[in-house]
Amino acid sequence: MHYYSRLKYFLALAISVVCNFANTQENDLLDELDSISEQEVVFENPAFKALQICNLQSTKMVAKKDFYMVVAHRFGIIKSGIKELYGLDQANTKIQLIYGINDRLQLGVSRDSYEKTYSATSKLRLLKQSNNRRVNLVLYNSVDVNTLLNKNTYPGLLFLDRFAYSTQILISRGFSEKLSIELAPIYVRQNLIDLKYAKTSIPPIRPLGFLTEPWNQYILAIGGRYKFTKRISFNLDYGYNFSKSKNSLYRNPLSVGIDIETGGHVFQLLFTNSRASNDAAFLTETLGDWTKGDISFGFNIVRVF
Repeated sequence: MHYYSRLKYFLALAISVVCNFANTQENDLLDELDSISEQEVVFENPAFKALQICNLQSTKMVAKKDFYMVVAHRFGIIKSGIKELYGLDQANTKIQLIYGINDRLQLGVSRDSYEKTYSATSKLRLLKQSNNRRVNLVLYNSVDVNTLLNKNTYPGLLFLDRFAYSTQILISRGFSEKLSIELAPIYVRQNLIDLKYAKTSIPPIRPLGFLTEPWNQYILAIGGRYKFTKRISFNLDYGYNFSKSKNSLYRNPLSVGIDIETGGHVFQLLFTNSRASNDAAFLTETLGDWTKGDISFGFNIVRVF
């Protein structure tokens, strides 16, 4: 009996030690998990809910394996009056298909009735705003092919003359739930320039202090969004073209509009001095003058499949 009493005593002691050790290890593990949790990156709400601010691309990305169809309309000049139904009789339409390869890369193709332009685009996320990163950083590229050009107008036309390219560095920050701002340095290459609109010499002297041909153009764009209600925001984007001569008939693109969020989708209404939707054209071929009332109505509709 004495042996069994001592055995029960040691068993009870061993169980007690094991339980205390397990409890200590559990607390240490929980403390370690809490420490890791505190160091985790917390991502902010997206700066923009739509893929574009108005005409300018935003830092919003298509999610992995999502398939988007974007329909963009840009109508004629509002001041054309009732005869043209305030521009509604003169619509340019762009249909774009976009696919999210992964959460950092999306690819798109489109066709715009403006200059019968076909485009291919890519969007690559480099940084996402979080508790330890102050901004979103996205690289955007587009290649446009103008199929309206013909050899009757341009006898020496080559196939590559139809091409235009843009490279855009999109930098945005959501300063609050309501206010977001984006800055975008942009380079546009037009392989063919219509000099009757550009009215510039080759090569001209640029404000940036270097020489370049008129088909290489440098633009600084800015855009922003301010939310008035849970579902409605006011948007604005503007691009200043450093490469445009003072005598050029082209204008800097300025667009204002509103976003209406409906069930996870965003419907965009806008007013702009640009009739084009493809990137190179709206950035460098805008003819409308806001001061003279050359303003067009437009909208963007997005469908996710």
